[in-house]
Amino acid sequence: MLSRTASALYWLGRYLERADFLARLVEATIRLDALSARPAGEVAWHSALTVSYTDEAFAATGQAMTQAQVARFLTLDTSHPGSIVRCLDMARMNARAVRTALTREAWTSINRAWLLFQNRATTGGATQTLNLVEAVKAEMRGFEGSIHRMMRNEATLLIQLGSAVERSDNTARLLDVKYHILLPEGERIGGAVDRDQWTTILQTVSAVNAYRWLYNDGLSPANVIDLLLSRPELPRSLAACFEEVVDLLSQLAKRTGLQGEADRMARARMGRIQKTRTSEVIVSGLHEYLGALIRENAMLDAAIARQFRFV
Repeated sequence: MLSRTASALYWLGRYLERADFLARLVEATIRLDALSARPAGEVAWHSALTVSYTDEAFAATGQAMTQAQVARFLTLDTSHPGSIVRCLDMARMNARAVRTALTREAWTSINRAWLLFQNRATTGGATQTLNLVEAVKAEMRGFEGSIHRMMRNEATLLIQLGSAVERSDNTARLLDVKYHILLPEGERIGGAVDRDQWTTILQTVSAVNAYRWLYNDGLSPANVIDLLLSRPELPRSLAACFEEVVDLLSQLAKRTGLQGEADRMARARMGRIQKTRTSEVIVSGLHEYLGALIRENAMLDAAIARQFRFV
């Protein structure tokens, strides 16, 4: 496989996973903002921008931090790389470069998601925005299903590798932002707003039912952190993502003979997360722990690029 083909497949997986995450983030923030008892308002939308690393870009626009403005910025704005439409543009460009490696169903899902944003100037109100991001999520589920039905070869493994690396990064950033800056000043930890926000975190990663299955003592921040850090039963947890990366790199090594730094880094990272105790992480500093994981993820991404000779 050519290096540029491998790179396009890997980044196809990353961009589509990022688009799906942004759609989930916008949906969850709209629902949090709409809570009639104690709406989160500006704080919720600021946290969404921070999670997606677009807070500085939004501040530069000078726009008011309202639902309409931020939702449009995260979905339709083409002036920065952190919007859904830009992610889909990049995914579609990479998909076109490797069109023969994809099935008709996989390409159709990407193209339909991209077409949702063509000739659209506004997301509309909350209901219209929710309909838009739900349509994006549906196409991403269609793409994921088509990948699982494709021939199990280097192409599908590289797409899934990109998705797993991106997913772990998104989960770490989401948890880090909530733990440190999402709760409005003056609000009590464990109060109504705090519970609503932790529930929103679970909704963003589709983990509400999983939480209820695994924990019996009601909503607890420590349990949410444990679920997202170390429970491999949840596909979007860091533990599950790390295991998937190790498995995919191992399969790619068998098929391509390319094995090295990325494999060692991924196995070491998985070993550390398997030994992690949530209570110890919280006491020693969750922000520092997650920051280290995010930096490790960036180094792993660079190691993968070197190992498979991306150009």
